[in-house]
Amino acid sequence: MKQESTTKSRTGRSQSGTAGKRRNENKTSSNGSGNSQRSANSWRTENENSQRAGNGNNQRAGNGNSQRAGNSEKSGRSTQAAMGEQGQNGHNSKLEKFFTDQLKDIYYAEQKIVQAIPEMQEACTTDELKDAFGEHLMQTKKHVKRLERVFEILGQKPEGKKCEAIEGIVKEARGIIQETEEGTMTRDAALIMAAQKVEHYEIATYGGLVQFAITVGQHEAADILDRTLREEEDTDRLLTEIAENDINLGAEQEEIEFSWDRERNQKQEREGQNSRMEETEE
Repeated sequence: MKQESTTKSRTGRSQSGTAGKRRNENKTSSNGSGNSQRSANSWRTENENSQRAGNGNNQRAGNGNSQRAGNSEKSGRSTQAAMGEQGQNGHNSKLEKFFTDQLKDIYYAEQKIVQAIPEMQEACTTDELKDAFGEHLMQTKKHVKRLERVFEILGQKPEGKKCEAIEGIVKEARGIIQETEEGTMTRDAALIMAAQKVEHYEIATYGGLVQFAITVGQHEAADILDRTLREEEDTDRLLTEIAENDINLGAEQEEIEFSWDRERNQKQEREGQNSRMEETEE
């Protein structure tokens, strides 16, 4: 009996020890599993934080680089535009200034011509030339208006600059009127020459202005100036036709008749002198 009791007691301790051992192992396993799970969660958290941090840094860096690239591109375009504008202005500034100066020159000249044409028209002998001067007077007034339109396109106030060339031509025309006999074809022929000098000056000036306007990109102004150029050329051709049809021939005939009259007057004067000499001798 005692032996059996001892055996039971050992068996109970053994089972109790085994159960305790199992509980300890379960605890250990449970602790290990918990530690592994916490470690995994911690790793995932750190990994996510690292990924978020990386994404944030990459995004900020990307945005920063993109913004800097955009600013650089804008800066490049602005610089290129500024350089282009500066280059264009630098290249054309002198030409544009000369273009404007010549506009002022011809604006003064046209206004001077408006004043001079009525004097020339009044001095004419033939109705044909009077009519031609009258028509050109109205045309010249339109030319003045066109020039004012060109100034407006350029954003400038219409302004004249004294034209020494037209001053000289107009002075010459007035001298012709004084030096020629009233009512003669010779005066008309001389007035046509003076008028064509005016036309040729205008043709040369407007021809140059058209090309300048095209070069500096003022195409609307070029079209306006070209219309005036064509009208000046038409007037010059008309004056040539008038001169060739009647006036030059009439002036030539007048010169022949003048020569005859001069010779006749000289002959009469010689005869008168001889007669006076004979009377004196008697």
